[in-house]
Amino acid sequence: MFPLSDSIPARRFPFVNILLIAATIFVFFTQISSANPDAFVLMFALVPANINFYDYTMLTPFVTAIFLHGGFLHIISNMWFLWVFGDNVEGHFGFFFYPFLYFTSGIAGNLLQYFFMPASTIPMLGASGAVAGVLGAYYVLFPHSKIKTIVPVFGFVTIAEIAAPFMLGYWFVLQIISGAVSLPFSGETGGIAFFAHVGGFVTGALFAQFFKEE
Repeated sequence: MFPLSDSIPARRFPFVNILLIAATIFVFFTQISSANPDAFVLMFALVPANINFYDYTMLTPFVTAIFLHGGFLHIISNMWFLWVFGDNVEGHFGFFFYPFLYFTSGIAGNLLQYFFMPASTIPMLGASGAVAGVLGAYYVLFPHSKIKTIVPVFGFVTIAEIAAPFMLGYWFVLQIISGAVSLPFSGETGGIAFFAHVGGFVTGALFAQFFKEE
């Protein structure tokens, strides 16, 4: 399935959403085209075993890791869902609170994953926690939205309207698949940052619930 658009018109031009997508794509291509991609990842990804909470300079990977990705499927699935769902969430929260929601969700997701795997030496990277926060907020704000989606049926394709909650669950499945086939790092393949997804989604949902218009 491939989502095309949702049934909720955006309130305003999604400038911040487009900026986040553009910045993430730029960093990804910088990452894969660097002279030493492994070194680039180690510099900016979140490696739990390297974190020292007594040294604030060691905490920047909780943010910088959001802009890195493990492969094309990983970044495409993240950025496309951000494109489809982020404009409405930005329209609700505005120019300031939308990026605050995005980065808070990403950091919260990374923190939760860190606390479950504090000794891991495998780099954690990806915008999945931040995007999950946007999707969590969308779920709270627009639970009855329909998503126009390309759906393959017995070798043919058709366009159907899928309920937003189902499509959000589909994104989680895509993340599991994209993690499984992501580019290996120095011969090692990391696991799925499941708790980063959960932490981001819950953070976004709570944020939207707190600021939800009555």
